Amino acid sequence: MTALVLAALLGGCAVGPDYARPALDLPQAYKEAGPWKPAAPRQIDDHQPWWEAYNDPILNALMAQANAANQTIQQAAAQYRQAQASAEVARASLWPTIGAQAGATRAQTNTNGVQRLGNTYSAGLNASWEADLWGRIRRGAEAGDANAQASAASLAAARLSIQATLAQDYLQLRVTDLQKDLYRRTVAAYTRSLQLTTHQYQAGTALRSDVAQAETQLRAAQAQLIDLDDTRNQLEHAIAMLIGKAPAQFSLPALQPATASDSAIDANAARLQGSLPQIPVGLPSELLERRPDIANAERLAAAANANIGVARAAYFPTLTLSASGGYNSLAFANLFNTPSRVWSLGSALAETLFDGGARSARNDAAVAAYDAAVAQYKQTVLGGLQEVEDKLSTLRVLDQESAVQAQAVQSAQLAERLAMRQYEAGTVTYLSVVTTQATSLSNQRNAVTLLGRQLVASVALIKATGGGWQAGRDAP
Repeated sequence: MTALVLAALLGGCAVGPDYARPALDLPQAYKEAGPWKPAAPRQIDDHQPWWEAYNDPILNALMAQANAANQTIQQAAAQYRQAQASAEVARASLWPTIGAQAGATRAQTNTNGVQRLGNTYSAGLNASWEADLWGRIRRGAEAGDANAQASAASLAAARLSIQATLAQDYLQLRVTDLQKDLYRRTVAAYTRSLQLTTHQYQAGTALRSDVAQAETQLRAAQAQLIDLDDTRNQLEHAIAMLIGKAPAQFSLPALQPATASDSAIDANAARLQGSLPQIPVGLPSELLERRPDIANAERLAAAANANIGVARAAYFPTLTLSASGGYNSLAFANLFNTPSRVWSLGSALAETLFDGGARSARNDAAVAAYDAAVAQYKQTVLGGLQEVEDKLSTLRVLDQESAVQAQAVQSAQLAERLAMRQYEAGTVTYLSVVTTQATSLSNQRNAVTLLGRQLVASVALIKATGGGWQAGRDAP
């Protein structure tokens, strides 16, 4: 009874520091937050799958497949379940251990020269419980819970990474489709130019070099068009892997190809440009709750703090209470009779008197591990802030660059049309046509490339701000 009272009085005592989230000096706002914003058909919030803001049903379907079948996500989910089980193991130590045993033996004994052969039967229950006087078990359970929460955040981070990679690959593939359409139109235009110069050469109004230049330009454009097939195939293979399929089992149809009127490619480009969502970045302090990698680092710091208590509890004695009861008899028929009843109660108090400094070393190691976890947490926060600033800067610059590039495309196309008319009128050489055509193609491709960079950067910003994930939620 004395031992039980002592255990009850000391049950609330837990050595080691209580955990508090490490303090951070965070800015009040992002440096790059400004008045600019891209097209905003739909705003992202934390109540919807973030990729739906791009308004692409094919992308939505691919995301569903990736969430269900991606093997990296499956691995992270299994590790989360493992962490949950480990936390349950640690928490189970708070409760008594109860066992049952039954046995039968046949033995020959020799007492004072008298040999005896007989049977012995036994059955009973036993229980033991370590009174958590100093909180060692509770601190261990606390560390287990924190590790499980960190694993949940790791699962969310893995899922977000796969989702962002899939979105970027898909959008890049669509931009590649735009580039292929651009080169198909270019090849068609260069074919007409070659036919024109050939007819003029045959009529004696153009030089043979004009034909050679037109043919060179055509073949170079055809080669670029073929090269884009490899880029598209690589992206398609990457998407297949992300959704858990072999590349041979997956293909994506291309965008509707452009017609001679250019309307199809303009419509496709406008649709992709219009899919750029409005991304609310929030405040820097909100990043602590929205990024799963930051939540993971913070929970690992909490687990390391709890392990300090586990290490320090080793300085104090352990109290183990035990009890057993059952039956023991030489005859099975009399096993459960009252005279065969046996029982015992006991307690054991154990303390290490000398260990050569092992406990002190383990405590120092636990403190160092906590300091390392805190430093990692702060570094993760700083990295997250940098990533958001980087993507905000990239989107702001690309927004301005795209506006200027659009004007360059219009000017280059006008120069191309004027040069062709002047050549047909015989006032300039074909070299002028080639030069303006090359400039026009380069500017159009730059415009499409900029669009792709904007789309990829928008996904990266969503990922940098947590993708709608919130700390404290169950693992997805």
